[in-house]
Amino acid sequence: MSERDRMVWLHDAAKAYGEGPRRVQVLQGLDLEVRKGELVAVVGPSGVGKSTLLHIIGLLDRPDSGTLELDGTDVSCLDLEARAKLRNTLIGFVFQYHYLLDELDARDNVALPLRIAGRTGHAARGRAEELLTRVGLADRASHFPDQLSGGELQRVAVARALAMEPPLLLADEPTGNLDRENSEMLFSLVRELHLMEGLTSIIVTHDEEMAGRCDRAFRLAPAGERSGDV
Repeated sequence: MSERDRMVWLHDAAKAYGEGPRRVQVLQGLDLEVRKGELVAVVGPSGVGKSTLLHIIGLLDRPDSGTLELDGTDVSCLDLEARAKLRNTLIGFVFQYHYLLDELDARDNVALPLRIAGRTGHAARGRAEELLTRVGLADRASHFPDQLSGGELQRVAVARALAMEPPLLLADEPTGNLDRENSEMLFSLVRELHLMEGLTSIIVTHDEEMAGRCDRAFRLAPAGERSGDV
């Protein structure tokens, strides 16, 4: 794969937590390449480091060693300010819990990243309304989180993740708190938006059926064992 075609390149990455006898090696010697436009599932048993991997790619954490390139930029030596700037323009996040602000309605929750970035209220709200329409919630824009169902909350979270038009979407067990019907609806939505927005998407999931519907599934093994495509 050429550098031009590559969105994520993680090489020989290691990550441990704790000190002394309590030190736990979570990732070791990990390599992962993701092509631009791919929808990749990350699977593996609980505790193997799937969320840690996503946090490293998302610049929320640093590996202890190894190299990470995002869209051709080596981020290994970037300072906190540069990492934050790159994260805010390059990456959209969806987590297992929606993390919406209770005091804001759906429209203002989606518009929040835009307002933080300096967009005017009119422009930010216009973009938010466009995204809420795309996720099927145009009629819920003025509803607050406590007025929305679990599936609706996650759809608002997906819309918020795309507010800044990031090319890379990272989702950590986005359907983990949903029933089967809402899980299917949310995954279908994410896959549709992935294609419509021309995204590169990495989804951590325990759902083998969902992983099988992605372009590729990468199985993360415990440190010391070999990880790779399923």
